Amino acid sequence: MALAHERYAEVVHRLAGSQKSPTAVPAYTRFVNRPLGRRLAALGYLAGWTPDQVSLFSLAGSCAGLLVLCLAPIAWWLGLVVGGLLLLGYALDSADGQLARLTGTGGPAGEWLDHVTDQFRQSALHAAVLIYLVRSLPELPPGGYLVPLAYGAVVSTRFLSQILAEQLRRGAGAPAVESAGADRRALLQLPADPGVLCLAFLLAGYPWVFYAGYSALFAANTALAMASIIRRRRELQRLPSRDRPA
Repeated sequence: MALAHERYAEVVHRLAGSQKSPTAVPAYTRFVNRPLGRRLAALGYLAGWTPDQVSLFSLAGSCAGLLVLCLAPIAWWLGLVVGGLLLLGYALDSADGQLARLTGTGGPAGEWLDHVTDQFRQSALHAAVLIYLVRSLPELPPGGYLVPLAYGAVVSTRFLSQILAEQLRRGAGAPAVESAGADRRALLQLPADPGVLCLAFLLAGYPWVFYAGYSALFAANTALAMASIIRRRRELQRLPSRDRPA
């Protein structure tokens, strides 16, 4: 047992030395989720798991939480179960990349799988919230049920805007954009941190309280998405035009 503990501590130490840059990373992801993912990655390494397996375990944990949200009785313990499973899924989502860097097995296929599972999780999450609200708040005005639909559209559009802008910049040979004021931006981006949204589900046992917090995050994410899209558009407008075939 002592030997196993020493091996585990050694792997965690090795992982700590191969972290992504913390620049502009929101607080929960930087200070909570990455350290949790590091420890889960160490366990996965000692268990012989592959990064792809960890990605699928991450998706399974998140989907289990969403199924509980959709099907379980509305009770005080609901948020603890749902929030706990979603937080575990998010921690494993950090662990897969850390395990890939540790084992030197990262590559386009693994990154592709990571993004695909993330997008499925994101779409399923807001759809599950809609089902939860219909079950738990039948007295909600009809317009209130549009919030999860709009929330899902906002975050999906922002994600596409970001990755497409990066691809277009690289295609145009433009240098990477400098992250001025990164620490300040990290604080401003906190409502968009997936970990913060997972924490909100701890309130799911109290539907009106959850709805208030979820709606506040939706409003903040909408404002952040609009600012991000405008900024990305201006960055791309400054790039030189390319001749296109007729």
